[in-house]
Amino acid sequence: MSGTPEIRPFTVRFTDADLDDLRSRIEATRFPEMETVDDQSQGTQLATVRELARYWAKEYDWRKVEARLNSYPNFITEIDGLDIHFIHVRSKHADAMPLIVTHGWPGSVVEQLKLIEPLTDPTAHGGDAADAFHVVIPSMPGYGFSGKPTSGGWNPERIARAWGELMTRLGYTKYVAQGGDWGAIVTEVMAAQEPKGLAGIHTNMANVFPPAIDQALAKGDPLPAGTVLANDEEKTAVEQLEFFYKHVYYAYFMGDRPQTLTGLADSPVGLAAFMLDHDAASLAMITRAFQGVAEGLTRDDVLDNITLFWLTNTAVSAARLYHENTSTFFSAKGVKLPVAVSVFPDELYQAPKSWAEQAYPNLVHYNRLPKGGHFAAWEQPELLVNEVRAGFRSLR
Repeated sequence: MSGTPEIRPFTVRFTDADLDDLRSRIEATRFPEMETVDDQSQGTQLATVRELARYWAKEYDWRKVEARLNSYPNFITEIDGLDIHFIHVRSKHADAMPLIVTHGWPGSVVEQLKLIEPLTDPTAHGGDAADAFHVVIPSMPGYGFSGKPTSGGWNPERIARAWGELMTRLGYTKYVAQGGDWGAIVTEVMAAQEPKGLAGIHTNMANVFPPAIDQALAKGDPLPAGTVLANDEEKTAVEQLEFFYKHVYYAYFMGDRPQTLTGLADSPVGLAAFMLDHDAASLAMITRAFQGVAEGLTRDDVLDNITLFWLTNTAVSAARLYHENTSTFFSAKGVKLPVAVSVFPDELYQAPKSWAEQAYPNLVHYNRLPKGGHFAAWEQPELLVNEVRAGFRSLR
């Protein structure tokens, strides 16, 4: 790959003027009328948006997460002609395993901040030195502090190759990878590419659907003739993914018309309403958070991520990843390396063990968790940390 190998230190810093402008835009929001239903079937509900805007303008403090981001070593390096931002925290334990963790949409490195200390310093967080990791958390192209592509081609395959180059550039000759949402797709594509040094992966959104089933559900077609669903887990997974594909309008729009979303670069509250409506379970949880019930995500968690999108003006550049992707989202990727799978109950679908065994001939770990949803690293970091430790233990 082309690009300078220089790795440059990076500091997150936005001006008071940036924050004042954000606040004034929030306070000037023109809201729509209330939805005509008493549930979230029409999208993010007005009461949630109003409370989010009130809290964002009056109480939220961006400087707290900015300081937290800067408490870790941040860097930028050019890979394949694009600046890539990443957090890189080395463990004090000499035998720590290098790990690259990839976020998804509507996410950023903010999603993984809760993982850093338990993974790098396990002896202070319920583990022992044998569980230690050196942690690398990159911002995907067009997201956060990474560069915004000025031409097409930055699809999951290209990102996966860039991640392999990044880990090589950091001097890691053996490492593992983890991801959820787009991060799961990039991680699985990376495993299928088998870059030198990658020993195995962990996913909390396992891409296990037989391709013909995934393609049929994505198109809204009946399952292919002769399809046999062998057990209740497979039947439930099909029902769950069918429901998701019927309601994943944000993905269809970003995939087809990302540039039309210019309004998301102009209205912070419009951006927030759009970002909250990812999946039904996550929207319901976030709604409860803004009603004062913190479970998994707090109001500050949610706004840390949205504010990062706003301040970096990455709503449209991040959306283009959906436009660049040319494959189905959830079908098996042909991974032959060791794979660890964690299944959270409020994920988009519950990946059946039978399909995981077919998709990953070298399945080294499979576990169903008692709670948590799509944004596992963010919502249930303790559970995910335990899963990462367990999933990679045999690969050390």
